[in-house]
Amino acid sequence: MPILDFLCLAFLELPPIGIAVVLALLVLSLGIHEAAHGWVALQCGDTTARDLGRITLNPLPHIDPFMTVILPLVMMLSTGFIFGGAKPVPVNYYNLRNPLRDMALVAIAGPASNFVLATFFYLCEKIVVVELGVWGADTLGARVLGLAVYLNLLLAAFNLLPIPPLDGSRVMTWLLPSGLRESYVSLERVGILLVVVLVFFVPGVRGLVDATMRAMLHGIEVAVTLGGAW
Repeated sequence: MPILDFLCLAFLELPPIGIAVVLALLVLSLGIHEAAHGWVALQCGDTTARDLGRITLNPLPHIDPFMTVILPLVMMLSTGFIFGGAKPVPVNYYNLRNPLRDMALVAIAGPASNFVLATFFYLCEKIVVVELGVWGADTLGARVLGLAVYLNLLLAAFNLLPIPPLDGSRVMTWLLPSGLRESYVSLERVGILLVVVLVFFVPGVRGLVDATMRAMLHGIEVAVTLGGAW
């Protein structure tokens, strides 16, 4: 079964309290994603996010009521795919010491933070459920931890797609030859529409997200197994 289908089914089978906890973890994860952007921007010379109080683990400054809460819930319940986002952290391109490269670093920090969070929740699940047996595999707590892993993998994989304005497009802009950059960046004017069309009407895009999530999960499993062996 594709991971995205499993994620949808697992979410819909939760009781209301479980859905609320998962949504709270999603909001927290989105906030950390945005804070990571801001922190790396600060390291690269742009203080905009810091000056606006956006380099914080408090999720409240990062919340956009529609994009962060309402839209993801509606999309999950109706399509099985979570689509939404937090309030973007502003970055002043011209304040960065090496703007083109640094924008790529700022962009990759968001998905990287979600990969770290997925690893953290995976470890929590392994320790609490598998090693200590505090919760059974079918208990609400175990299911919530499992969903937290997959949601963060989804956030990481989805944002790595090289479709403007997703984070992957900033990396692609840096990598592209100078003659192609302007045309590629101009796609951002219709970026959200482009993302929706590609994700929901081009099956290969969802397949790519699914494959990326599987690869990330395999990497986490291998790393944790090797770590346990030591």
